[in-house]
Amino acid sequence: MSPSSPTSSANAWSHAVIEAVAKEMNIHPTELPEKLYDVIDPGSLDSLFANKNPTGGTVTFTYCDYTVTVTANGDVSLEK
Repeated sequence: MSPSSPTSSANAWSHAVIEAVAKEMNIHPTELPEKLYDVIDPGSLDSLFANKNPTGGTVTFTYCDYTVTVTANGDVSLEK
């Protein structure tokens, strides 16, 4: 899946992850079989890259059987 970038809202990163996974699974976000907070703290994820730090950094975790990578430059990507 191609990377996507979050919007400017305070919880943009967590919402970007949820939206990307739901889109990839072709379902509505409320139909996801797993809650994001069961695998990662959404607030911490949102805070980590809130300023889109250009110096780098990534967070990778498994969510709904996808390997999700969030980068400091604003990308959310998925691998199955």
